[in-house]
Amino acid sequence: MLVKILIAVVIVVLGLAAFVATRPAEFRVTRTASFAAPAPVVFAQVNELRKWEAWSPWAKKDPQMKQAYAGPAAGAGAVTSWVGNKDVGEGRMSIVESRPAELVRFKLEFFKPFAATNSAEFTFKEQGGRTAVSWSMSGRNNFVGKAMSVVFDFDKMIGADFEAGLASMKTIVEK
Repeated sequence: MLVKILIAVVIVVLGLAAFVATRPAEFRVTRTASFAAPAPVVFAQVNELRKWEAWSPWAKKDPQMKQAYAGPAAGAGAVTSWVGNKDVGEGRMSIVESRPAELVRFKLEFFKPFAATNSAEFTFKEQGGRTAVSWSMSGRNNFVGKAMSVVFDFDKMIGADFEAGLASMKTIVEK
């Protein structure tokens, strides 16, 4: 009887592992918003990392979060690192590309609660006195990330943070 139970457990574990292995290796989360502000004004909120403190959804999740800055104040080479509570973890974000009023691209390195390296970007398109802003994050899922995606909807979780951040930024740039 014990042998049959062990065989059943092994089959279930192998089946679950096979299912997890079929999950997508790549992910991308994107949210967009439209602001009644010129693209350079919106761009400045993203390109200068210290300005994130006013609108970042993670700054609101942990007001005691410790942040440090390195490199230039804005643009390529600007870096921020943070250590926060369980909601924000620990990591580092570096601007790797910056095109005025058009694009800011980041390298994101997460150390806690899970180690990961991802890319993020903001794009800005001004049309008729408004600016369309797109915020996205993409990366690769290892096996653990694939397993977690079975249980957690990362698009919904991260997307909600992006939506909150864009809404906060909107109130700042439309003043």
